[in-house]
Amino acid sequence: MSTVIMDESAVNRSLARITHEIIEHNRGASDICIVGIRRRGASIARTISENIQKFEGIVPPLGYLDITFYRDDLSTYQSDPSLSDTELPFDVTGKNIVLTDDVIYTGRTCRAAIEAIFRLGRPASIQFAVLIDRGHRELPLRPDYVGKNVPTSKNEIISVATDEYDGETCVRLIRCGD
Repeated sequence: MSTVIMDESAVNRSLARITHEIIEHNRGASDICIVGIRRRGASIARTISENIQKFEGIVPPLGYLDITFYRDDLSTYQSDPSLSDTELPFDVTGKNIVLTDDVIYTGRTCRAAIEAIFRLGRPASIQFAVLIDRGHRELPLRPDYVGKNVPTSKNEIISVATDEYDGETCVRLIRCGD
């Protein structure tokens, strides 16, 4: 069974609020770079970047990170992993990096993304923004910016749909095994 817990307008409001929080926390947007974790974190990064441009008149450096080979479960993830290409058209050294993803669950994707960033240089800071925090962390990681906290059971799935990949924008809670 699937329930829409955020429609497109709720997603857009949450991302606008996250953008304002990022700007406030960083005392403006001139010293930040937005990096989206491939796939749907990239869509969120683009929206946040567009919001910063709209709110501040600044176009922050924008990049995308493929963390496939940094996953600690790579051998169980897929038999023949492929890279979607990391695209970082800037040096991360000394920069304030805002990583973005759609959902944080165990924290393992966040850990892999941080490792990938550090392989590319030493940023001044790394901040983490997610649309949904569903709990169940296995690592001591917590996002700096959260669109919505959605307490879930382990037999539930959060599915974030973005227009770019799915033809619609919404968040669904899917109950498995009912």
